[in-house]
Amino acid sequence: MAMQSILDGTATFMEHLGLSEEPLGVHYTDTKPENAYGPKTGTPISRELEDRGELDMQEVMKTFSCVMGNVWLARKKHGAAFISTEEYGCVGGAYYCSMMKPHLRFIEHYVSTGFEGTPMHGERYMPNPDAMREFMLKVNPRKAPAKYCVFKPLSQFTGGEEPEFVIFFARPEVLTGLFIQAVFTTGDMECVATPFGAGCTNMLGWPLYYKEKGVEKAVIGGMDPSARKFMKTDELTFTVPLSLYEKMLSALPESMFNHDTDWKSVRKKVERSAKAWGEDK
Repeated sequence: MAMQSILDGTATFMEHLGLSEEPLGVHYTDTKPENAYGPKTGTPISRELEDRGELDMQEVMKTFSCVMGNVWLARKKHGAAFISTEEYGCVGGAYYCSMMKPHLRFIEHYVSTGFEGTPMHGERYMPNPDAMREFMLKVNPRKAPAKYCVFKPLSQFTGGEEPEFVIFFARPEVLTGLFIQAVFTTGDMECVATPFGAGCTNMLGWPLYYKEKGVEKAVIGGMDPSARKFMKTDELTFTVPLSLYEKMLSALPESMFNHDTDWKSVRKKVERSAKAWGEDK
């Protein structure tokens, strides 16, 4: 499907959903986007440096910048966000977005129970470092095919560019429409997954995992407490691979959106929600 057809289909889909915010596309490129939001260049990081005891995490954290935070800025300004190997911002985000492999052992403790005998007690999202290590090895993002991982509105893909994944930000009623359209398109009752992960893991890391497995699956995310500050109240993410998204758009004419179904009552709730949040302008 040509990019213009995707944009036209997206406009129709957004109207059906009652969604005003254009979804983002994500792709890998060797060209850094202009005026984009992203981390500053950080000190070099690697498992090798960590294993040799030559990685100063206090120095690393001086340039901390969350992937979700930069995406949040891009969303508000209708611009682009990026992460790269040198401009990584977050050691977890660098791994989930394919900017470094293997992951740092630090993250196994940071997300779980911290380091014994230190002030860092950990985020307590996983019960112990072993469980976190198992998760990291499971996700295991591929090596990035280009220098930059870029997130930007679909309408900003030009010159033959094509998104690898499409990311929606939506509250439950709109998410209902996205979920059902994915199921209607595939006939697969398990075509949407919600695994554990950081905000950027579910936005990109897990979608990459399923794509590498040859599985067309959408991923719901946003359950990471650390990412909630960079999302609207009640909002979640819905990432779908471009191949499945194109099929979802093609299936719209026969879907519930164009027939006399209960979606009409849900659509009214979408409008009430937008009005309640002052987003009906």
